[in-house]
Amino acid sequence: MTFAGVADALRAMDFRADFTVREIAAPSSLAPDAFAIAGDVRPDEEGVDSAYGTGRLILLHDPAEPDAWGGAWRIVCFAQAPLETEIGTDPLLADVAWSWLMDALKARGAGFHSASGTATKTLSKGFGSLADEGDGAQIELRASWSPSGDLAAHVDAWAELVCMLAGLPPGSEGIAVFGSHRTTRG
Repeated sequence: MTFAGVADALRAMDFRADFTVREIAAPSSLAPDAFAIAGDVRPDEEGVDSAYGTGRLILLHDPAEPDAWGGAWRIVCFAQAPLETEIGTDPLLADVAWSWLMDALKARGAGFHSASGTATKTLSKGFGSLADEGDGAQIELRASWSPSGDLAAHVDAWAELVCMLAGLPPGSEGIAVFGSHRTTRG
C-alpha cells in the first residue's frame, strides 16, 4: 500500500468513545513522508487539554530504508499522564510503562523490531503562587519502533497505552474516572 493509502486508512480508524483522536501537523524533517495524530483521554469540551492523559503518534516512511530503522517505516510515539503522587514514587513505574507498550503491541499482533525509548517519571512541588496546587506526579513515555504487518494495529496499541497510563485499562470504556486524586501538573 502507498503511504497516502496508509494515511487514509489511519484517518478512517475508530477509537473508544473516551479517547479523542485528531490529525496534527507532522514534522517534515524526519522522513520524506510523515503522518501524525494526537489523542486525549476524556478531553475537555473543546476536545483538547485532557486532565487524564494525552499522546502523539507519528508514522514515518522513507523508501530509502534507513539502516537504523531496518525498513521503510518507523513509528515514534509519546504518551503522558498525571499520577497520584504515591504512584509516582514507585521505583518500578518506568518499567511498567514500557511493558504496557510492549504488551499492547503484542496483544494486537503488531510485529515490530528495533524498539527504543525512555520512560520518565516526574515529581513536582509548587512554591509561591503555585503552592496551593500541591504536589504532583507524571509519567511520560517516548518510544520508537519499526513496524511490520498491519499499521492500524500499531495505532491501536498506542491508543491503548495512552488510556492505560491515564488509568483506563482495556475494556473499561464508559467506566467513571475520578479525577480529584490526580493532579494536572507535572
